[in-house]
Amino acid sequence: MTNHFAHVVRGSGPGLLLAHGGGGSVEGNFGAILDDLARTHTVVGPDYPGSGATPRATGPLDLDSVADELVAIAVDAGLERFAILGYSLGTGVAVRIATRHPERVTGLILTAGFTKPDNRLLLAVDIWRELLDGDRRLLAKFLTFAATGERHLNALTPAELEAAIDGLAGYIPAGSPEHVGLVAGVDTRAELAGISVPALVIATTQDGLAPPAHSRELAAGIPGAELIEIEAGHGIGVEARDEWLAAIQKFLDASVGEGTN
Repeated sequence: MTNHFAHVVRGSGPGLLLAHGGGGSVEGNFGAILDDLARTHTVVGPDYPGSGATPRATGPLDLDSVADELVAIAVDAGLERFAILGYSLGTGVAVRIATRHPERVTGLILTAGFTKPDNRLLLAVDIWRELLDGDRRLLAKFLTFAATGERHLNALTPAELEAAIDGLAGYIPAGSPEHVGLVAGVDTRAELAGISVPALVIATTQDGLAPPAHSRELAAGIPGAELIEIEAGHGIGVEARDEWLAAIQKFLDASVGEGTN
């Protein structure tokens, strides 16, 4: 890849690389906490092909290539070493970076992630992929149904629910077909035992897309990983922003510390 993915670089301090979710973006997945993270860290957030300002890919995405590209962007931004905050598909990207570039990585924070899609997630991906070719509003309804935590969903008024669906329908990135194809192919199970950096796994307990069993498998596979559970659906940045941010900051302060550039 000659042209880097479009990306944001914010803040100063130790390095923090963001790996967003499938059908997401840096702004969409991390926007709620970006300002706070940039107060203490140099945050580098690349958008995958077809998200943000990054042009859509002309073929399928490959986990190794995406991982290598994110590292190249971080290094070009001046980060020799960095922690990685991965969300959803981004947890697979983060694990693969730690496997392929262990000398670069100081710690992993894996939120709402998975090691390999189970049948439930594969079915969701299939529906997602088929609806991308048709009714975007129906896709937004499906994703809202599957991904939103019960507590958050049922607290919405009818008008708020409609607005949320409309917002999601208007936001679906052009690169979503390639993103969900990448989700379907992730399998990092054999890599977990070789990870030697501090790791925090954050399970979203009301998540219908990546239920907490996936996060428990991640945490069990990574030596010494810490597992915490937050009551939220897949959209943790909306549903439990403060708890998510506090867990990230506590881990970065304690496990990764300063002087990691």
